[in-house]
Amino acid sequence: MSLSVLVIANDFSAVNVAIPQIETDFKTDVTTAQWVVNAYALTFGVLIVTGGRIADLFGRRRAFFVGTAIFATFSALGGAAQTEAWLITTRVLMGIGGALMWPAILGMTYAALPEDRAGLAGGFILGAAGIGNAAGPLIGGALTDLLSWRWIFFLNVPVSAFAVFVTWREIHQPRADVEDTRIDYPGIATVSIGLVSLLLAFDQVIDWGWDDPRIIALLVLFVVMIASFAWLERRAGEHALIPADVIRNHDFTYTCVAILLMSAVFFASMLYLPQLMINVLGYSPIGAGAGMLPMMATFAAVSFVAGNLYNRYGAKPLLVVGSFCIVVGPALVALLVDRQTFGAIVPGMAILGLGIGLFYPTATTVGVTASEESRRSLAGAIIYMFQIAGGSLGLGLTTTVFIGASDRATGGAGFIDGIQTAFAVDAAIAVGGFLIAAFLIGGRLHLPHVPRPALAGHSPRGHGP
Repeated sequence: MSLSVLVIANDFSAVNVAIPQIETDFKTDVTTAQWVVNAYALTFGVLIVTGGRIADLFGRRRAFFVGTAIFATFSALGGAAQTEAWLITTRVLMGIGGALMWPAILGMTYAALPEDRAGLAGGFILGAAGIGNAAGPLIGGALTDLLSWRWIFFLNVPVSAFAVFVTWREIHQPRADVEDTRIDYPGIATVSIGLVSLLLAFDQVIDWGWDDPRIIALLVLFVVMIASFAWLERRAGEHALIPADVIRNHDFTYTCVAILLMSAVFFASMLYLPQLMINVLGYSPIGAGAGMLPMMATFAAVSFVAGNLYNRYGAKPLLVVGSFCIVVGPALVALLVDRQTFGAIVPGMAILGLGIGLFYPTATTVGVTASEESRRSLAGAIIYMFQIAGGSLGLGLTTTVFIGASDRATGGAGFIDGIQTAFAVDAAIAVGGFLIAAFLIGGRLHLPHVPRPALAGHSPRGHGP
């Protein structure tokens, strides 16, 4: 399962460093070439809820095999692409495969472990995702330099084949007994159009601006489609894409909102910290990828440890400590970035990585296990959809703040001023996630009771010595 997650996560970040070479090979501009990344992420984020529902209805193992076959086949075709349109089309289809794979993987992994070891499932899967994200720029850079960017896609094929073989041989789980297997096509259509509109708006706001009629139209379309989706879901009953019992679960809902806020911080850091290293510190793209290791390697390592900590101490302490670190990390970057040295931003990056590594696996486990077993692939898919939506929201907001602050600065201090202001705003967003984690997910935070000292000559209960 972790190998499958690794190739999915690796594909989000490995291609980024290959964009300049793809642009050169196809003689296209960077705006078109960037859709090699965006087409995959957008399709994945929009269809993942549908993938989760399909996995729960028709069997996670079957959904995983179909999704992996799609992912691997179009990875190979993407590596052989002769035009940018060909490559972008294969990336869309790879996103469909990934959207079937991810929720099936989550559902099978949680089902493979007993309830009292559920924390390990979240730790393994999110740890593998962290390794994929961290290694992506290094793998992509090395393959592009030594062979060709095409090998980023070709590499997916043998890894996917091995993951399928092991899963076929070792994972045998009973299918959930679901009587109503009708697919909610109106729900899929409305939520998909709504999410495409939202994600596209946040993706294009950097170039078009918030007051552009196209951005306003996309946001209005999002509101209309999501309102229509809510109305359709109430009418659909048990065969709804997102059944009512999933949404009514308070722990699940609070977890989704907290992940939305924290993802705004995480994704913004993933984009702007490498830009800081390239534009201010003078790093190469591969050097900037390596420079992210204090955050991403910490995230990956802590994610694996978080599973055992969850089983030992429960979710609440990990959620509180993790979310607090996500507040402190960007705040430290904002405070120290004006020193313009790599060492100055390492503490903030490491603390942010620690927080992400504690928070994400724990929150995912809380959200997934709060749902019925027959709904867990869907629950995992919805959580990841909130992660992607939060990331898009964070990138749009952070970019707006960054541009505003950098434009107001004088001389060569614009980039630094932009980073300081943007990361301060990100820290403020993370405070909202911290409050939800501390006081709403899993109930209120209970501090240990410390008895007051008894008065001289009296017992604590007041009944004499």
